[in-house]
Amino acid sequence: MLRKGCWRLQARLCFLYRSVQVSKSGHRKLVSCIDPSMGLNEEQKEFQKVAFNFAAQEMAPNMAEWDQKELFPVEMMQKAAQLGFGGVYVRTDVGGSGLSRLDTSIIFEALATGCTSTTAYISIHNMCVWMIDTFGNEEQRHKFCPPLCTMTKFASYCLTEPESGSDAASLLTSAKRQGDHYILNGSKAFISGGGESDIYVVMCRTGGPGPKGISCIIVEKGTPGLSFGKKEKKVSGY
Repeated sequence: MLRKGCWRLQARLCFLYRSVQVSKSGHRKLVSCIDPSMGLNEEQKEFQKVAFNFAAQEMAPNMAEWDQKELFPVEMMQKAAQLGFGGVYVRTDVGGSGLSRLDTSIIFEALATGCTSTTAYISIHNMCVWMIDTFGNEEQRHKFCPPLCTMTKFASYCLTEPESGSDAASLLTSAKRQGDHYILNGSKAFISGGGESDIYVVMCRTGGPGPKGISCIIVEKGTPGLSFGKKEKKVSGY
């Protein structure tokens, strides 16, 4: 009985292995044995279909070149934004698509079939826009969100530091208030889109130690004192 079960498992693994095919263009693609639209409503199936098609046509053919040449594919992402992917779960009054987190995960999962690292950045960009939309005041929402949703401007999330990664509550970057503005001091590391993005959502310490002393400040590219280090050599990503 055990041997029979092992044989079935081996056959199953063999089937999955053979489901990796090579297209005429030379790109490998995974043919899933599970319908990815299973359990989705009709609207979600449409979101998914649009994202799958975009990934296949605009992302997959260029993925290797972006990675090898360390390119930040602005034009492609702006095309994605025209489909509503620049602010998927951002409110509509500032240019977002107003969809749910589940809808968003369906879209990003489909986009990742074209390029995982670019999709990872798009997901981070979306998170930054959502943070401004959710926690910013009306002036900030209407100033920053519309150009971020169209991806005429890009955003980066700045949490990790050289001395604090998974222990984020130990971050050292500080922000001291001086009149009507803050003076920030510190360093961030492994920031997706760093140097390319226009808006930086920076986690910094305005209070005491621990997570309750942390605030979030929007820093625009070109702000005096903001500088960028060298690009990190990675397997993939921005």
